[in-house]
Amino acid sequence: MTAPAAHTSGGAAQDPVYRVLLIEDDQADALLVEELLHDTGLRFELTTRTTLAEARTDLSARAIDCILLDLHLPDASGTKAIAAVRELAPHTAVIVLTGLSETQAGAEAMAAGAQDYLVKGKVEADLLHRTVRYAVYRSQTERAAAEAQRARLRAEENTRLERGLLPQPLLSTSAVTVTTRYLPGAERALLGGDFLDVVEDDDQLLHAVVGDVSGHGPDAAALGVCLRIAWRALVLAGHHGPCLLHLMERILIAERGPQPLFATCALLTLDQNAATATLYLAGHHEPLLTTAKGTRELAAAHGVALGIAPQLGTWPATVVPLPAAGALTLYTDGLTEGHNGPHTERLGVEGLLALIRSLPPTDPAAHVDRLIKETQALNAGRHTDDLAVLRLDWDNR
Repeated sequence: MTAPAAHTSGGAAQDPVYRVLLIEDDQADALLVEELLHDTGLRFELTTRTTLAEARTDLSARAIDCILLDLHLPDASGTKAIAAVRELAPHTAVIVLTGLSETQAGAEAMAAGAQDYLVKGKVEADLLHRTVRYAVYRSQTERAAAEAQRARLRAEENTRLERGLLPQPLLSTSAVTVTTRYLPGAERALLGGDFLDVVEDDDQLLHAVVGDVSGHGPDAAALGVCLRIAWRALVLAGHHGPCLLHLMERILIAERGPQPLFATCALLTLDQNAATATLYLAGHHEPLLTTAKGTRELAAAHGVALGIAPQLGTWPATVVPLPAAGALTLYTDGLTEGHNGPHTERLGVEGLLALIRSLPPTDPAAHVDRLIKETQALNAGRHTDDLAVLRLDWDNR
């Protein structure tokens, strides 16, 4: 049994060092292979083991680039030996060493998972050089392809999961047109810390929420999803206003664990029969009201964000009379905190209102898309944040 030894004969310093594991119980054959490796000019580290059991320790303890495997070992032989090695090192190049009389052994070995085979007594240095290099290259290519496939499968699974968690408005008889847009700040993500939802209850009241969990990343996204689902369940169970916010805060505190996360949110209940909207703000900014006269920010009472002062928060209601036709837009600060063109100042609410006034009249979905596109163009990628927009349009004339 020989320990790993580094050999650099004939290779340039920038050439890779191939970590070779020779599993061969015949000392004469093992010595011949080592001499041939010297003659190849490859830079290599050679470890020789006489049984599969001995080789098992090496394969589990460190990375190996190439395995030279004799098919007649004391504890394994034939394709069973190849299967055992492939199970231990599924992405390592395996080159089988066969005898002169084993005419079918090479083909069977490759069918069993070996990258190549060599016939003892017919191996020259040039052939060994090419075989080792190409076998390692093929195994590395196979490994990269397998890793890419796993990454694609994980991404597809995550995409399906995230799409399943994005809300679908739960409406029955409402004449309100609902437009939602959701853009996470993280590249290629579908979910961020912002959340929104719309449901209609049995009394034909339309309830809406837009919220923003502090921070970024998967923890904020998970908490945002949790709050959104909890909000929907609690609304459908009949909870509204301060009672609903207290329950959401309890859930936030339970789910955030040791992290100091908090959430802002705006709750809105639209009563078309009474032509009013009841608004509760928990650390969130006011929505926008669009009428025939233009778009303005509503004046509303404020309460503390969820999770900032547990059990101490109060959230006063603001009741807003609504015109016969109009729109309410709730949004998170990702829409206003970006830069306002080449200048250093942020867009802000005033900049957002000026931008809205400059947009041509169009349908609600196209208007929201154009508004988001314009704000992103002004920001030019300098500030990244999650963005959620919820617009409710009605016309009861």
